[in-house]
Amino acid sequence: MFWLLKPRVLEDVSSRRRGRERINSFSRLPPRLNLSYEHQWRFPVRAFSKAAVIVVTLVTFVLTSAVAPTLSIYAANHTAREEERQELEVQLERLEAEINQYENQIKSYQKQGKSLKGEITKLNDKIAILNLRIKSINLTLSKLDKKISETQLEINTTESTIDRKKNALAELVRTMHQNEQAGMLEIFLKNPQISDFFSNLNNLALLQNNVRITISQITDLRNQLQDQRDQFALARADAATVKAYQLAQKTENDGLKEQKNTLLTVTKGQETKYQELLKKTKETAAQIRSRIFQLLGGGELTFEQAYKFAKLASQSTGVRPAFILAVLDRESALGQNVGRCTYEKAMNPKDHDVFLSLLKELSISPGSVTVSCPNADGAYGGAMGPAQFIPSTWRGYAPEVAKVTGHNPPSPWNNSDAFVAAALYLRDAGAAGNERQAAARYYCGSRWNRYVCTNVYGQKVIERAEQFQEDIETILKDG
Repeated sequence: MFWLLKPRVLEDVSSRRRGRERINSFSRLPPRLNLSYEHQWRFPVRAFSKAAVIVVTLVTFVLTSAVAPTLSIYAANHTAREEERQELEVQLERLEAEINQYENQIKSYQKQGKSLKGEITKLNDKIAILNLRIKSINLTLSKLDKKISETQLEINTTESTIDRKKNALAELVRTMHQNEQAGMLEIFLKNPQISDFFSNLNNLALLQNNVRITISQITDLRNQLQDQRDQFALARADAATVKAYQLAQKTENDGLKEQKNTLLTVTKGQETKYQELLKKTKETAAQIRSRIFQLLGGGELTFEQAYKFAKLASQSTGVRPAFILAVLDRESALGQNVGRCTYEKAMNPKDHDVFLSLLKELSISPGSVTVSCPNADGAYGGAMGPAQFIPSTWRGYAPEVAKVTGHNPPSPWNNSDAFVAAALYLRDAGAAGNERQAAARYYCGSRWNRYVCTNVYGQKVIERAEQFQEDIETILKDG
C-alpha cells in the first residue's frame, strides 16, 4: 500500500527566480506558528553592539568638540604669553649686560690700588649695580607671577581633562559590562550569520581597547598634573625668595649710600685722611688667619686651615681656592640651617641603601651622623658633610676623591675629602668658564637655571669669593 502515499502532483523543488527574488517550492508555505506557552526573550546583541560603537563615537566626538575650542584659545593665549616672556628675557639680558660692565669697572679699580677717588667711584658703581638688580628683580617677579598664573591655568585644564576622561571611562566600562553579560556561546547562537558573530566580537575588543587607552591617558595626565603642581610650588618658592632678596638688595643699597656719605664726611675729600682710615680698618694677615670659617655642613675651621684644604683641592681641579671657600661657606647658602636631621626623616628613601652602605664601609653608626633637612627648594634633604653631597652623588665622586686625598674609602665628613669633592663637582659644572653658573649647578642641580639659583645664590657666592680673594691676597703678601 505504500504506493498510495505517492503525491498526486510532482513539483520541482529546485529554486527558481521570480524577478529578482529567488524562490523554491516551500516559499509559498505559511510561516510556522510558535505554540509554546513560554515567553522567549532574545538579547539584541548585534543591535546593541552597534549602539555601543555609536555611543563610543558620540562620547569621543563630544569630548573632542568640547576640548577643541579650549585648546585653540589656550594655544592663542600661550603664544601671547610666550612673546611676553621673550620680551622679559631680552630686558633681563640687557640689565645683566649693564651689571657685568659695572662689575668689570670695579675689578679694574681694585687692581689700581686703594684711593679715595677709586673707592668713591667703586661705591657709586656698586650702587648702580644694585639699582639695576632691583629692576631685574622686579622683572623677574613679574615673570614668576605670570608663570604661577600660567601653571595654575594648566593645572585647572589638566584636572578638567582628567574628569572628562574618567566620565568617558565610566561610560566605556558600563557599556562593556552590559555587552559581556551575554556569553560567547550565547552570542554565537543568537547570531544567524558568522559575520555578525565576529562583528560583535570586534566591537567588544574595540571597547576593551578604548578602556585601556583611556586608563593610560588618565595615568599620563596624573603624572603631568603632578609635574605642574611641582612647578607651581617651585615658582611660588622662587617668588618668596626673590622678594626677600629684593628687600636685602634695597637694604644693601641704602647701606652703600650711607657708607659713601660717611667716607666723604670723615675724610673731607682728602686722600691722606682716607689712607689713614684705611690703615686703621684693614684687617691684618694674622687676624684673617685666625678668623673662624663656618662650613656649610655646620663645622668650624680657622680660615688658615680652610685655605690649606682649598689649595689642595684647587691643585687637583684648577678651581680657584676663593671660589671653593665661597661655595662651602655657610653664609653663601642663603643662611640655610643644615646638618641637623636624621636620614630617616630627611633623606629620599631611594638613597637609604646607598647611605647605609657608605656608613658601613666607614664603620660609622647611622645614629651618630646628621644630614641636611628639607627646605623650600625640594621635598627632601639628606645632604652629607661640609660639601653637602647626597649619597648617590658622593658615590660617583668617591673614587676620584680617593686618588687625590689617599683616603680609601673617602668620607663626606672628612674636611679634606669634602673640599676635594666640592672642587671636582665645580670643575665638572664648568667653573673654569662661568663660576656663577657652576655655583648655581652646585646648589640646584638640574634646575640650576632658576633665578634664585643663578642670580641669588650664584651671585652671593661670587661676592663672597671676591671677599675671600682679598683675604687670600693679604695672607700671601704677608708671606
